[in-house]
Order: sequence, then C-alpha cells, then structure tokens
Amino acid sequence: MTLKVPTAKVPRYKTMVIPPTDLESPDGVKAETSTSEAPPPPRKLDIPVLDIQMPLPETAVVVTAVTTAVVAVGTTSITSSLFEPIKKKVQKFLQGKIDAWKKKRKEKKEKVSLAS
Repeated sequence: MTLKVPTAKVPRYKTMVIPPTDLESPDGVKAETSTSEAPPPPRKLDIPVLDIQMPLPETAVVVTAVTTAVVAVGTTSITSSLFEPIKKKVQKFLQGKIDAWKKKRKEKKEKVSLAS
C-alpha cells in the first residue's frame, strides 16, 4: 500500500509596490485640483452655567444607541414576564422534592434509633 505525498496550499499574495519617498511627477503633468469643501465644524452644545461646550454626536450614532437601548429594554421586559411563572413552578417542584427527601431521611433515622 502506498501513501500519497502530502501537499500544502500556500497562500500567495500580489506583491505590494511602495513608491519611494522622493517620488515626483514628470515634467508637464499638472496636479488635479480638488473641489471638495471642508467638512462642517462639529456641532456643540453650550452649557451656560458650567461654561462648557460639549460636542454632539452624529445623528447615526444617536439613532443606533437609541435603537439598541429600546431593543434591550423590550427584550428584558418580555423575557422576565415569560420566565417568572416558569421559575416559580420549577422552584415549587424542587422544594417539594427536597421536602420529601428530608422527610424520608428523618423517618430512616427514627427507624434506626428505635431498632437500636
């Protein structure tokens, strides 16, 4: 019986070419002019009594935080109302089993003490 020679698949990546630091554009080439505007300054909330300016988060961040909080509170409220009756029934069942075990244990001790 012969075994096959194991082979390995080695990942291969395209080589990354990093330009030198002193790279300059050739003669006659003009740089592109960008027409992008500067981003608006961040919104700030003025607190007059403390004389502090607090930056306000972006709308997307606030929406995400509020949605997460609402979902978390809703999930907790629903699951607690569903699991509370189950918890009570299981606790009652286990307490009955423990009481029955204690009763049998006590009866065995009484029988042993009477027989002695």
